[in-house]
Amino acid sequence: MTGPAGGTGGGAGGGAGGAGGTGPIRLLIADDHPVVRDGLSGMFRGDPDFEVLGEAADGAEAVAMTQALQPDVVLMDLRMPRMDGVSAIAELARRGVPARVLVLTTYDTDSDVVPAIEAGATGYLLKDSPRDELLRAVRAAARGEAVLSPAVATRLLGQVRGPAQAPLSQREIEVLEIIARGATNRETAARLFISEATVKTHLLHSYAKLGVSDRAAAVAEAFRRGLLTSASP
Repeated sequence: MTGPAGGTGGGAGGGAGGAGGTGPIRLLIADDHPVVRDGLSGMFRGDPDFEVLGEAADGAEAVAMTQALQPDVVLMDLRMPRMDGVSAIAELARRGVPARVLVLTTYDTDSDVVPAIEAGATGYLLKDSPRDELLRAVRAAARGEAVLSPAVATRLLGQVRGPAQAPLSQREIEVLEIIARGATNRETAARLFISEATVKTHLLHSYAKLGVSDRAAAVAEAFRRGLLTSASP
């Protein structure tokens, strides 16, 4: 394995905060290309809101290092030797590792996107995403929020609707109603007596149906369409 990487400073007052709400967001970067790992590490080290704990060159290393280092977020490539990204995501979920996994890859085909989301990825971005979009996505993932790049949202849209736009299901509306009141995925799951993973799936389907890429935009669009009202329970 490539081993731990030097992190940033960024004291406990960091604006984004780690999973506990204080200090920098702790990152692990998993990609089989050294130049990609170096570029991502350099970018995140330049921001005091982030701390790079280490780098993994394949899925198996990513699983082992995530369990050992306990990062808040793992940036996971999909196509890697020994163990691919989807298998690594599924293994982390099986082991109950709490880190959020944000897929960062060059592939946006249905056969890549859907298995990664179903395996438990919190979000899915493409490597050509602008820097600011990537930073926002990592912050959102650290908060447990699902996030999709616009291109990926379009892909999922094709999965969940036919020629006419599919309506939100009653459960998807219920999830958005609770999210609109400021609840986290975990709080939403508890209120609806479903798993957090199921909440995330409902949100991702809602994003695709509404043509948006994050929860704030989904809530705003649902209000605009009259699916939610200020009087929603």
